[in-house]
Amino acid sequence: MGDYSLRVMDLGKRYSLNGNAAYQLRDVMVSAVSYPFRLVKRALAPSGTGSAKKRNQDVWALKNISFDVKKGEVIGIIGKNGAGKSTLLKILSRITDPTEGGADLYGRVGSLLEVGTGFHQDMSGRDNVYMNGALLGMRKSEIDNKIDEIIAFAEVEDFIDIPVKRYSSGMYMRLAFAVAAHLEPEILVVDEVLAVGDAAFQKKCLGKMGEVAKHGRTVLFVSHNMAAVQALCQRAVMLERGRVLEQGPAHQIVQRYLRDMNTSKTTALQDRHDREGDGSARLTSIRIEPAPGEQLIRTGSRLQIMVEYRSDRAIMFPNFSATVYDMNNNGIYLFDSDATGGLPDQVPATGTVTCLSEALNITPGRCYVNVALRRGGALADSVEYAAYFDVEPNDVYGTGRIPDRSTALCVLQHKWTLG
Repeated sequence: MGDYSLRVMDLGKRYSLNGNAAYQLRDVMVSAVSYPFRLVKRALAPSGTGSAKKRNQDVWALKNISFDVKKGEVIGIIGKNGAGKSTLLKILSRITDPTEGGADLYGRVGSLLEVGTGFHQDMSGRDNVYMNGALLGMRKSEIDNKIDEIIAFAEVEDFIDIPVKRYSSGMYMRLAFAVAAHLEPEILVVDEVLAVGDAAFQKKCLGKMGEVAKHGRTVLFVSHNMAAVQALCQRAVMLERGRVLEQGPAHQIVQRYLRDMNTSKTTALQDRHDREGDGSARLTSIRIEPAPGEQLIRTGSRLQIMVEYRSDRAIMFPNFSATVYDMNNNGIYLFDSDATGGLPDQVPATGTVTCLSEALNITPGRCYVNVALRRGGALADSVEYAAYFDVEPNDVYGTGRIPDRSTALCVLQHKWTLG
C-alpha cells in the first residue's frame, strides 16, 4: 500500500461478561436439552427484557478505531488505564481477533506486549532467539548475523545458554526487547513493558526504537511516560473508553492528555487520623494546581497551594508551611509563611490561605506535600503526605533536550563560556 505500513479501519472489540465463552462437551449437551424450555421462558417473558439484559453484559473495549501509520513513523498510543491500548496492540499483533472492522499490516510484526512474550520457559535464551526469529519468518543465516548483537544489547552473555525460567524479570525483559528490536520486523509493537527495566536500560531501549525508525521501520509505542512519547514519537493517538479521542502531532496530543490528567482537585483532610499537634486548629483540605495563567505543573512553571483551616477562635501569630518531597522522601522545597512575612498577626477562625511559588526547577516526576499549621509558635496541626502533584516534562532550555529525574532532581538556567 505504498507509503503505509499499517491501516486500522473501524476496529471494534467486544467482550461478553456472561462467562459462557468457553464450552465443554457437557455444556453443549445440557444447552441442547434445555433449549426448548428456554424458548418457552423467553416467549413468556415481557418483551425486550432478555435482550436488554444480554446487551448490558457486553462491553466494548474498542469501538470505531481508525488511523493510518506510514512507513518509518513512530506513533504513540496514550490514554488512561482501561482506555483500550493493550487490547488494540493485541489485535494488531494477531493475538486477539477483532469483533468488527479490521487492520491491514504490510510487513512482519514484532511484538513486545508482556515480559517474555513468546518465550519457552524450558529453552535457553539462545534457543528462544532462534525460535522467535523463525516465527518472524527469518532464515537461520539472518539470525546468525544478529545473535551476537542481541546478546550484547540484552547484557545476558553469561546466561544465554541456560533456560530462561531461571532468568530474573530484568534479564527476561532485556532479552525479549533485544529480540523484538533486532530481528528486523517491519513493524515493532511495544507496550508499557519497559517500565520494569532500570532507567539506564529504558534509555537504551528508547534509543534503539529511534534507530529502528530511522531505518524505515514502523514503531507503535504504548507508554504512560509522556516525556518518552514526546521525545520518540512524531504522532500520537489518544484513546478514551475504547474510542479515539484525538490524534495528531505528539506534543499536541500529550498536552491534551496532561491537561485532562491534571484536573485540579481538593484533598479532604478531616478524616486523616495520622496527624500531630495540639488540635487547637485543624487543616481541613489542601488543593494543588498550576499557578493562574498556566495550564500544567511543569518543570520551570509556578505552583499554587491552597490550604483550608478551621479553629474555634481567631488564630494569633499563625504560621503555615508546606514541604515538598520526592518519591524517595528527599526534601526539595519548603514554603513557610514566616519566611516571607506574608500573613497578618491574626487570621479569622476559619478560612483559606494560598501559597504561590516562583518557577519550580524540579525534573518531571511525582512529588508529595506535607502541610503544617502553628499558632503562636506551638504546633496546632500537621499532616504528612497530605497531597501529591506530578511535574510534567518541559523543554526548559529550548534545545529539545528534556531533563529527567534519573539524572538529577532539579535543573537551573545556566550558561557555558570558553576561557
